[in-house]
Amino acid sequence: MKKLLAPIIIIIAVIALIAAMLVPRYNKLVSMDEQVDSKYAQVENQLQRRVDLIPNLVNTVKGYAKHEESIMKSIADSRARLASAKTPQDQANANDELTGNLNRLLVISEKYPDLKADKNYRQLMDELAGTENRLAVAREDYNEGVKEYNGLVRKFPGSLVAGMFNFDKREYFKASANAQNAPTVDFGDDNQ
Repeated sequence: MKKLLAPIIIIIAVIALIAAMLVPRYNKLVSMDEQVDSKYAQVENQLQRRVDLIPNLVNTVKGYAKHEESIMKSIADSRARLASAKTPQDQANANDELTGNLNRLLVISEKYPDLKADKNYRQLMDELAGTENRLAVAREDYNEGVKEYNGLVRKFPGSLVAGMFNFDKREYFKASANAQNAPTVDFGDDNQ
């Protein structure tokens, strides 16, 4: 009887040791996964705030620049793409497109001194600038969380636990290659 008891105790001890190693790693992965989701939600909140501010800005500019319809349509299309984007990369691409179109709108607003002096326009621009700052911080926080999480998922022994429980690497919120290019705005020749 004692000979049978010794292997059972050893097996139980090995199982307990493995569990003692796996459970903390699993719990850490769950915590990090939730943290990344939370940080991504903050990025989405700021993107939504930005999307919500844009119609007011566009309507304010429309009153001054009625003949600038193409930029208004481009902004509306970009805004719709951002609102419907699902993955971080799709959101980053749509965000970059919207940023380019907003930059074009800002260049257009330079043609209208009365617009720049408008109280609503200035307030919306301040809110948009604040949102852009919060968005930059939220993206940075999210990417930092992804970096920590991905490191845990890829390093040994976390990679074993991650593989066993299907914790996959997360996607960074990256700017597209086009984000480095300034938008071009051509007003044509006003004298014609």
